Amino acid sequence: MSVKVMAIVLAVILCAAIVQGFPMFKGGRCLCIGPGVKAVKVADIEMVSIIYPTNNCDKTEVIITLKTNKGQRCLNPKSKQAKAIIKKIQRKNS
Repeated sequence: MSVKVMAIVLAVILCAAIVQGFPMFKGGRCLCIGPGVKAVKVADIEMVSIIYPTNNCDKTEVIITLKTNKGQRCLNPKSKQAKAIIKKIQRKNS
């Protein structure tokens, strides 16, 4: 092989390695899109899931599962209700 061909092959391999290292999504793969709701009726809550920041998503997510097949809602983690829920679950796990 000529030096030109080897240089081109090396450049292509180097570019492929660099591009593969770039994150595809700036915010990661978060389950909640947007800030989320501020509050949910306590009587409608069936289950609460708290997902802490990871490599895939750089924000804390509070996901509320509602009773009677009403689906799930993302609760704004900065809201008063979400902070109370997070604090209660942390106390329960400690």
